Amino acid sequence: MPAAEFKILAINPGATSTKIAVYTNERAEVVRNLRHSDEEMEEYRGRPILDQLEFREALIERELSGTGSTLKQLHAVAGRGGLLRPLASGTYRVNQEMLDELRAAPYGEHASNLGAHLAHRIAQRAGIEAFIVDPVSVDELGDLARLSGSALLERQSLSHALNTKAVAKRFAREQGRPYEELRLIVVHLGSGTSVSAHEGGRMIDLSNGRQEGPFSTDRAGALPAMKLAELCFSGKYTLKQIDDLMCRQGGVFSYLGTKDLTEVERRIAAGDTKARLVYDAMIYQTAKEIGALATVLRGRVHAILLTGGMAYSDKLVPQLRAMIEWIAPVHVYPGEDELEALAGGALRVLRGEEQACEFGAARLQTV
Repeated sequence: MPAAEFKILAINPGATSTKIAVYTNERAEVVRNLRHSDEEMEEYRGRPILDQLEFREALIERELSGTGSTLKQLHAVAGRGGLLRPLASGTYRVNQEMLDELRAAPYGEHASNLGAHLAHRIAQRAGIEAFIVDPVSVDELGDLARLSGSALLERQSLSHALNTKAVAKRFAREQGRPYEELRLIVVHLGSGTSVSAHEGGRMIDLSNGRQEGPFSTDRAGALPAMKLAELCFSGKYTLKQIDDLMCRQGGVFSYLGTKDLTEVERRIAAGDTKARLVYDAMIYQTAKEIGALATVLRGRVHAILLTGGMAYSDKLVPQLRAMIEWIAPVHVYPGEDELEALAGGALRVLRGEEQACEFGAARLQTV
């Protein structure tokens, strides 16, 4: 008897694009990157992120109809998880409590907050279930990793968990070993960089790409604490402006006025010494964070996995590799497996291979 075929729509909303894919089981049949122009997004500047729901939903449905895909063909919709309370890793059924929390946004506004809402709205019309998979708030930190150095400030687990977990599990399959048996360091090199240590199938420590670790193309990473406090109390900036300076106008952008890594590499090739310094410092900080997390794994690291958009760079990757390959073999998985990971999580639930987690269940709110 042939295995059942399940058709799943995966939705990954970003700041300037909405990526979608239709999978039949593990096979991608439609993959689209719906880019949103500055003119389109200008209408929503300064407004809550969920104001974009109708706009993005209409684009998705128009794109699907143009490919011949219909809602009636779908068995499930999986959206990227947003800024939610700390959660265990897994596939979560979208429910009203989740939607309400994302609308209230107590953990912050982010384009990923749209994912569950988009999945829910489309799934509701199709009469099927909606899921999220490994949201950015996946929290598997060990007790020692939670302390920051001040009893007033507990470290927060925010990372590119969806892609990080997917890449770690992909590497494990390629090695023919259970993910739970491997000790890995996974480095997501994107507009934000997150570095995580994996042991026993858990991310036991990580650098929160919004507040810690190396700077990236537009995020400041870890900063001198007292200097930052002085800036906050200077009277020159609001809290929102500080957030923009740290998370959207920091890193490479703050030094060079561009977030485009290709442009930075072009400047370096043209002899721009400042661009070279900033570029090298970003790689230096990334390598330093990898080294720090190697100590968490007691130096016994099976592999270092590089992923994310910057992992496509044939200039950055060799330079970073030269600084870290003494720790463990380096494997490169450029780009993001997020659409595949979203569909995969929903597929495992549909097949009965794992049980969907219920958002709000007391035993799953924290790890």
